[in-house]
Amino acid sequence: MSAVRVIDDPSVRRGATRPPRAVVGSQVDTEETIFASLDGRILRRFWLFVAPYRRRLVWALAAVLAFTASQIAIPLVLRLVVDNALVAGAAIDDVSIPAERLLLVGIAAFFAVASLNFVANLVQETLVSRIAERLLIDMRRAMFAHLQRVSLAFMDKTETGRLMSRLQGDVHALQEFLETSVFAIGDFVLLVGIAVVLLVLDWRLGLLTLSVMPILVAVRIVWLPRARKAFLRARVTSSTLNGALAEGIHGVRTVQGMGREDVNLALFEEKAADNLDAQLQGTWLAQIMVPIVDGLTGAAMGIVVVAGGTAVLGGRIELGVMVAFLFYVQRFFDPIRSLTMQYSVMQRAMASGQRIFEVLDVPISVQDRADALDPAEIDGSVAFEDVTFGYLAGQPVLQNVSFRAEPGQTVALVGPTGSGKSSTMALAHRFYDVWDGRVLVGGLDVRDLTQASLGRHIAMVLQDPFLFTGTIAENIRYARTDASDAQVIDAARAVGADAFIRALPDGYATLLEQQGGNLSQGQRQLISFARALVADARILILDEATASIDSYTERSIQRALARLLEGRTALVIAHRLATIRHADRIVVLQQGRIIEDGSHAQLMRRGGLYARLYRMNYASFDDIDV
Repeated sequence: MSAVRVIDDPSVRRGATRPPRAVVGSQVDTEETIFASLDGRILRRFWLFVAPYRRRLVWALAAVLAFTASQIAIPLVLRLVVDNALVAGAAIDDVSIPAERLLLVGIAAFFAVASLNFVANLVQETLVSRIAERLLIDMRRAMFAHLQRVSLAFMDKTETGRLMSRLQGDVHALQEFLETSVFAIGDFVLLVGIAVVLLVLDWRLGLLTLSVMPILVAVRIVWLPRARKAFLRARVTSSTLNGALAEGIHGVRTVQGMGREDVNLALFEEKAADNLDAQLQGTWLAQIMVPIVDGLTGAAMGIVVVAGGTAVLGGRIELGVMVAFLFYVQRFFDPIRSLTMQYSVMQRAMASGQRIFEVLDVPISVQDRADALDPAEIDGSVAFEDVTFGYLAGQPVLQNVSFRAEPGQTVALVGPTGSGKSSTMALAHRFYDVWDGRVLVGGLDVRDLTQASLGRHIAMVLQDPFLFTGTIAENIRYARTDASDAQVIDAARAVGADAFIRALPDGYATLLEQQGGNLSQGQRQLISFARALVADARILILDEATASIDSYTERSIQRALARLLEGRTALVIAHRLATIRHADRIVVLQQGRIIEDGSHAQLMRRGGLYARLYRMNYASFDDIDV
């Protein structure tokens, strides 16, 4: 079962149990479909991407056929030159023509055909490669656009490596299929054309020459199932090796921290050796066809030399016919070799096409309604009304949750790990749809609002901020690309990031490495705070946003937020309860239910779960004044 099939299986929806996710580095993969038959449905879907370039494709096919025709014509021209100019001369309508002139005419004809061959080859290569490259971009664009819109329920259960495999390797396989399929038409026409010409020139010698074909067919029958098995094993072991490699790279910090370098290397070498063995076997089976085809080519040429030479000496055929036969035999097995390779390309393309269209067919479970509203302004209120929600059927994460954040209020959600705090925040942004009840933003059900409007009115800061490749300024204005430099600097200064940014060699123009790797965790979090402030949303969601920041920096951020949250609604998740003591309202969750609700002082007086958690873990912060 493929990763995408596991993810998009109907059983993951409400009412069934989600299947287990494949383990990185395992041999659970989709490669068993690599030798899928030619699938008409996949070809029809593929044609939708090719259709915009059909006019160029027609020209490419015409160039392929012209190139093939020139290949067939060249030996015929040589035959005419040999027979009519070099051997006996010629007479047309009883008018004697000197052999020298015939030779010049033959040479001119040869160069004309050779020129056609060159031009047609250049045109076919250029057009096909350009169409294939455009197709590659179009398919990747379609997949990327779709993956940007699919719900988080899909992305949460999908291995990024497998999606990248589809965006890169599988799309490339379809691109390769387009290129080879166009040239395969020329190879097939060349194969048939040569066979017909051989039989027309001399059917006896032609049949003798083609007598080696049954041997090739028998070899193919024996070779194909073994090659399928070997290629399949090579693909599976390669996938396993790549998975282990990716896992080792992503987890290198843990590997070094636990001293697992030697153990991991031994495990990797075991997978590498298995892959090497599979690749060598597959390579041997692929290469064995080359000497077989070359041997059959030599046998066919031997037949031509012996049988043709005898016929020439006996005066039954002309010398030019034998020369043409030798040229045709040399070319005859080239398209056979090429078509053999293209057959494997076609099989890989069918499997790749299936995986690509599986991704494109993943339903977007969270979609805007046709009459969805897109309000320019909202009052900033957030309300949960008897909300029940979960990720797996029969296992609700939230049960009958109801609370309201008035415009301008700061409401904190606290509770043990797994109590549903982050799920509540995700529902407010409509990353998922509730099972029962309603989530209201600005007094409107989030299902009645466009997702674009929710993105404008709600800004989120997460515990582990994601920074994109680009400058610091570009990351801060990520939500609002039209933000001025002054707005970027003001936001950075408000959260205390301006000082360290200016200390960098290039200041706000500093290029960030992958995920901001050239900044500390705290600095990355400050950048994400500034990004949220530039978004200027009425509702701000902070999901453990200060967990990775030291106490001194956190105190500065709290003071900045106290000023900047004026007129904004804030939903805050925090395990460090001292940071949310001054929230207007604190909602305590346990096992997906609200068990307490009130201000810090009220909850402390009640002596419930909140008070116990606070006294147990955070009493040392009592004297902190923020």
